[in-house]
This record gives sequence, C-alpha cells and structure tokens, in this order.
Amino acid sequence: MVGAVAPIVRGYVAGRYGQVHYRRTGGDTAFGKPVLVLLHQNPSSSLEYVPLMQALAADRDVVAFDTPGYGMSDAPDAPLSAAGYAACLIEAIEALGLAGALGCDVYGYHTGTVLAAEMAIGRPDLVRRLMLSGIPMRTLDDRRVRLATAVEAPDLDEAGEVALGMARGLWDYVVRKRPAGIALDRAAALWVDKLTPLARAQWAYQAVWGYDFEARLPLVRQPVLLVQANEELKPHSIAAALLCADTTIIELDRYDRDILVLPDAIADLVPLIRNFLG
Repeated sequence: MVGAVAPIVRGYVAGRYGQVHYRRTGGDTAFGKPVLVLLHQNPSSSLEYVPLMQALAADRDVVAFDTPGYGMSDAPDAPLSAAGYAACLIEAIEALGLAGALGCDVYGYHTGTVLAAEMAIGRPDLVRRLMLSGIPMRTLDDRRVRLATAVEAPDLDEAGEVALGMARGLWDYVVRKRPAGIALDRAAALWVDKLTPLARAQWAYQAVWGYDFEARLPLVRQPVLLVQANEELKPHSIAAALLCADTTIIELDRYDRDILVLPDAIADLVPLIRNFLG
C-alpha cells in the first residue's frame, strides 16, 4: 500500500453474553456508503482482517467483529447455533448505530459466511449486500462426521495434552506451512490468535457443521458476490453460493488459501469489493 497506514480503533459494545469486541477504521469520515461489516473464520478473530481493513479505509467505514467466544469477545455459556451467533452480531451492529438509513454490507470468510447468511436472512432490512469466500457446505455425510467430532472435542486437561496438541497442529498449518509472502512474526501472531479460544475452539464449528445449508441459503435474497480461492472447499463453496437467489462468482485461482493476509491477494480483492459494493 502507498501512503500512511490507516489507524484501526478497537472497542467493545455490550451484548447479551457480555462484551463484543470490534476493530474499526474509516469511521471518522462520512463516506455516504453503507458500513462494511467483516465476519472472520473459526477459530480466528477480527485480527485476520486488519490488512484488508487498512486497504479499504480510504473510502469506506469498515468494522470487523470478534464472534462471541473468539478473539476478545466474551463467550456464551454454551455453543450457539449459527442464528444465535448472528443475532448477537446484529445486536452489536445496532448498538453501534452502523446500519442507519443505508443498511450495511457484510463480508464473511469461511465460518463467517454462515453467520453472514443468517444475518441476511434474519434482517433483510439491515443487510444490503453479501460478499462471501469459502462457504463450508461439504457433503451431508462429511458434515455429520465433523459435527460429531466438534461436539465430542475433549476438554482441557491438567497435563496440557489437549492444549499442546492444538498448539502444535496450528503451528504446523499457520506458521510452518504458511504461503510465501507472510512474515514469520505475522504468522505467529495469527497462530496465537487461533489458540485464544482453547476449549471453545470447536463451538462455532458445531454451528457450521449443524447448519442446514440446503434449506437456509435459498432464503438469502440479497445480491451475493462469491470471491473464491482455489482451495479444497472451492466446489462446495460454489455449489452453496448458487443456492442463493442472486449470486455472482469470481474465482481467484492464483491463491489456494489465506486471501485475507496475503498482500497480493488483498490487492486483487479490494477492487472486487469496491466494484460490487459501490
């Protein structure tokens, strides 16, 4: 990026399960456009959206929330459904006065696609347009197996076997196998971020793998833009997006993962966002 890096302000808003943490940039300027709300993948947080937020801040108010129980947002007492997480985030949007007369646009990544869809279904008066990447609509049998695994995930133990196993697996994927272009310190920060939920890491996965994609996605009536990398989820994501009533699909086959943190991918993503959202 050229020029000064846009500042990001962090804050909290009261929610039904405690405080909901958010990052915001661009909010000091009246751009006359709907606010763009960003919803992260699991088990990450709004931290993964920082580079994209900075790239968009010149002409749009952008807010990225931490899903309840992730990042720095307080957790509910038990896992929620996708609709339950979405309702919490809608309340946060309204509490911050983000929608206004224009409504807001929502971009969801992986887990965030499911929450974004539920926000659009539940509040079509508030959500104007959707951008999605990596909709995890795997086969029904696969989802059943993954749901069982998420429900049966072990609790933390005194010996640290569960926590250390999580740490090693995430380090291997997030840091050791990171794509070229992501610095070690940035990858390590993302690794720490993904470890933060610990025993709650699987809670949002329960919402995802228990989600009825085939019944719910046709209820999305807003314009949808699927920006899809060449990842393992690609065929499932495209099939899911086509269930929505009004879908445009753009494939970013140069990338097979991490489009939110790779500088080149963000450079490709930003004009797509601006063209679609206006």
